Amino acid sequence: MRDSIVRKLLPLNLQFAICNYQFAILAVAFAFAVTASPARGDEGMWLFDNPPSKIFKERYNFEPGKAWYEKVQKAAVRINHGGSGSFVSPDGLVMTNHHVGAGALQQLSTKERDLLKEGFRAKTRAEELKCHDMEFAVLQSIEDVTAKINAAVPPEADAATAEKARRAAMNELERESSEKTGLRCDVVALYNGGLYHLYRFKKYTDVRLVFAPEQDIAFFGGDPDNFEYPRYDLDMCFFRVYEDGKPAETENYFSWNAAGPKENELVFVVGNPGHTDRLKTVAHLEYLRDQVLPDSLERLRRMELLFELFGERSKENARRAKGGQNGAANGRKARSGGLAGLQDPAVLARCEANERSFREAVMKNPQLRKACGDAWEDVEKSLAAWDAIYDEYDMLERGSGFHSRLFGIARTLVRLTAETPKPNAGRLREYRESNLDSLKQGLFSTAPIYKDLETVQLADSLGALVETLGFDNPTVQKVLAGKSPKARAAELIAGTRLDDVAVRKNLAAGGLAAVEASDDPLIQLALSLDPAAREVRKVYEQKVEEPQREAYAKIANARFALYGTDSYPDATFTLRLAFGTVKGYKVGNEVIPPWTTFAGLYERAAEHDNQPPFHLDERWFQRKSKLNLNTPFNFICTADVIGGNSGSPVIDRNAEIVGLVFDGNLDSLLWDFVFDDAQARTLAVHSAAIIEALRKVYDADELADEMLGKQ
Repeated sequence: MRDSIVRKLLPLNLQFAICNYQFAILAVAFAFAVTASPARGDEGMWLFDNPPSKIFKERYNFEPGKAWYEKVQKAAVRINHGGSGSFVSPDGLVMTNHHVGAGALQQLSTKERDLLKEGFRAKTRAEELKCHDMEFAVLQSIEDVTAKINAAVPPEADAATAEKARRAAMNELERESSEKTGLRCDVVALYNGGLYHLYRFKKYTDVRLVFAPEQDIAFFGGDPDNFEYPRYDLDMCFFRVYEDGKPAETENYFSWNAAGPKENELVFVVGNPGHTDRLKTVAHLEYLRDQVLPDSLERLRRMELLFELFGERSKENARRAKGGQNGAANGRKARSGGLAGLQDPAVLARCEANERSFREAVMKNPQLRKACGDAWEDVEKSLAAWDAIYDEYDMLERGSGFHSRLFGIARTLVRLTAETPKPNAGRLREYRESNLDSLKQGLFSTAPIYKDLETVQLADSLGALVETLGFDNPTVQKVLAGKSPKARAAELIAGTRLDDVAVRKNLAAGGLAAVEASDDPLIQLALSLDPAAREVRKVYEQKVEEPQREAYAKIANARFALYGTDSYPDATFTLRLAFGTVKGYKVGNEVIPPWTTFAGLYERAAEHDNQPPFHLDERWFQRKSKLNLNTPFNFICTADVIGGNSGSPVIDRNAEIVGLVFDGNLDSLLWDFVFDDAQARTLAVHSAAIIEALRKVYDADELADEMLGKQ
């Protein structure tokens, strides 16, 4: 589950604010499926206001009450760096994955001290390191606002009018709720527009690093073992949230089950799965298979090579490139698995059969046929409109032609100063009032920016811009200004001062006039490109996004009419509850056990002569005699998860921690578009392994005691 952002690819002007680990965004696996009936087996990423209570009772004789759901909801954390976490003490201690915290670790590192590689331990709270731009959010409440959103769209409105009206209603609902509650408020479309819910979050922006192991053990096995099982990863990281300079008092937190889960035990995963498309039409799947995924995969391969070559030049280059290289490599492997699934005729045949039976049921019902019988054709029309602008939208608006954090900052300053004078209802979604604090936290982040790396990234992406749009394209000629991509990138990055936070703040404070008067070359480039980027975005929103939203809303309503609401919506990087059992599987005649052990870790290292990526730090050999080698290390379960669930707690019926989700096996990549638990599994770090390592390898008794309530 290393694809730690779990959402559609974001516009470039939001990417830099997520994390300096820039390719975490691109590491998100796409998910595509068509389901025509309620969930089967242990399938489902369930809403907290519509949990699968009937399944829990009938299948597992478990009836959690309101208090259980409320505690679990408010002990879970959403992390803006693209993952999930959980409170594990009353003093604001948060547990997540090392790879979710990797961006913060890299931002806090220096040439002299590589926290990503070496790890970190704060022996006292005074030693905890304040992160540059992390934001943790805790879901407080959910409100169904479907009627309000739909009422704002005039009947028979064309797509352009509908898109503007819907955006205005969402912006204003969020603003009003934020002003009333003081919380971050987001309107989320569920069932691809069938429902709209308003989510209210309590935010923590004073986040401090407490503990991280070295990367060799957090990502033991590296790329060869990624998405594989058996595994031996101590993929954990601990942060603490502060309020008013003191550790936050967190009433809702998960207690620790030091024994961990038993085989076949019911467990739950609480987290924020990023993005799935299990309700997409077959035509949509085919477009993703033939256009979107291959294009994205090629970009990831290109980026991975860029980081690899840059890192080979020096030790310091390798440190600076490590996060991007890991993200690109993970994205490449995940995306390859997803594409392979869509290229499997058997998988697509299953999707076609599901869609065919569903459409036949719709057509047999006169009311449903009239209301939504044309929805599938509307999706196909939107795909044709998308295809007509695909390259231009990808290069200019999504920023694939300008892979640079500094250009992202320039783009955001240009749009921030242009959008904020407008009424909130008319702004682009990123610049709505309720999102400005989070956006500015990223914009004014003090995280280091390395101009040498920025230069090679921008040069390579400008090369991709030329290759994609053509050398004689007017926009390309404007961007290059008579120079080669390499020379132009060097000129732009050398000339910009946007790596200085004070410069950014002055430009933002000066408004659009200051931005337009700036002689910064990246600001001037962003200004010159913005009209074309806005225009292609408008076409996408009005001819692709809005028609798809309306078409999929019709399909969702038909689904509700035929099957009721006992189903879960696609993932939206909002809090969900999944469940499953701790369970091994068979590959041929080989039985794969439900967990690995510390003994297996040492055996795996020995098989590879303790060479990277199967290398163990010397401390692991020095402390080997202290460890109980039979302690479970990683385990697997059937809970339904996807990218964004990285860092999710695995809990038992008592809402106690028994594990920490960090990945899935290769078969789980099919969960991107169809759920099957014959061999697909979620991977987690065992709760016993975490305590064993903290005490006996890292001497972090104070941290183990805090989680065990022994302070």
